[in-house]
Amino acid sequence: MIRVFVSGCYDILHAGHVQFFREARALGDHLTVCFASNDVLWLHKQRRSSLPDEHKRALIAALATVDEVVIGQGHDEGIDFKEHFLRVRPDILAVTDDDKYGPLKRALCAEVGARYVVMPKTPPQFPPISTTQIVKFIRAPEVAPLRVDFGGGWLDVPRLARDGAYIVNCAISPTVSLREWPYERNAGLGGSGAWALLNGRDGVGSELDLGVGWQDPAVIAETGLCVWRSGQRPVLEVKTSGDFLRGRLALYWTGVSHDTPGIVAGARDYDAIARAGATARDAVWSNSLTGIAEAVRQSYAVQRAEGMAALPAEIPGMLAAKYCGGGFGGYAAYVFAEPAARDAACAQAGFRPIEPFVATR
Repeated sequence: MIRVFVSGCYDILHAGHVQFFREARALGDHLTVCFASNDVLWLHKQRRSSLPDEHKRALIAALATVDEVVIGQGHDEGIDFKEHFLRVRPDILAVTDDDKYGPLKRALCAEVGARYVVMPKTPPQFPPISTTQIVKFIRAPEVAPLRVDFGGGWLDVPRLARDGAYIVNCAISPTVSLREWPYERNAGLGGSGAWALLNGRDGVGSELDLGVGWQDPAVIAETGLCVWRSGQRPVLEVKTSGDFLRGRLALYWTGVSHDTPGIVAGARDYDAIARAGATARDAVWSNSLTGIAEAVRQSYAVQRAEGMAALPAEIPGMLAAKYCGGGFGGYAAYVFAEPAARDAACAQAGFRPIEPFVATR
């Protein structure tokens, strides 16, 4: 009988583990799986186990490819399974090709005459996932807001960042979920940031990897009316509830999908964008509706100078409007002097009310 031994945390069992067990078992006739105990997991990874040890042992033992399950109790990092290994004296210790404890394990194999076998990478039967990713997905919120921006757009793109400049934006409701998305797609409201958050991913990292700005996932995760410092990564200067905007915000659907990528390389007045961001920042600090409206007007002037079409302006009670985000089309954000004017506008085709959104932690 050829005995095969594998070890790992196996904290949240997933299809990748099952595939590894199956391929390791194919190397011999008997497979022993050792997983790190709750105490060992905490000692080396500062993380609690997802299940009590005995529950985890029963779960792994139920797999048809597994013949024996043991629990690693040793405190030597990387070889917490040493006691069991020396008792079982397997013929093969199978590891993945990214194992970082090779020298320790090779030395252990030499003590019992076992072969140290690095399992070759094989195509995964399912999209790869890690325990960390699973935990993030479990912790992901059921709903997320989208966002509107008032001033400083583009200055969240790292290569366009300016010292002393600001980006001001606000998370909005109605919220979205993986099943309910009551907005148009590709609409300039930060939908990709919300989608990443709902799927348990790091939205900021995802956006930066694409070479674009971080403001969407930053405010969607933070919620509220926020002032951010321009820079390589989001730094929050101040956050408020945005209550002074309640009843005074609406969206207008232009009927054309948002197109930031189409104008990212275009010429634009970044000095004017920075001034709009500063105006919006001062308005947040003073809870000034008129200040937010002025920042929106300044931002819209930059958009019009870039060639964006004029938005409907003959709306009673309207203080200001601008395209959401930086691209042609999508939604436009409208600011109104009074709730009655906002509600009257939303009785017209294409308009809908929105409110500032602050999550309860």
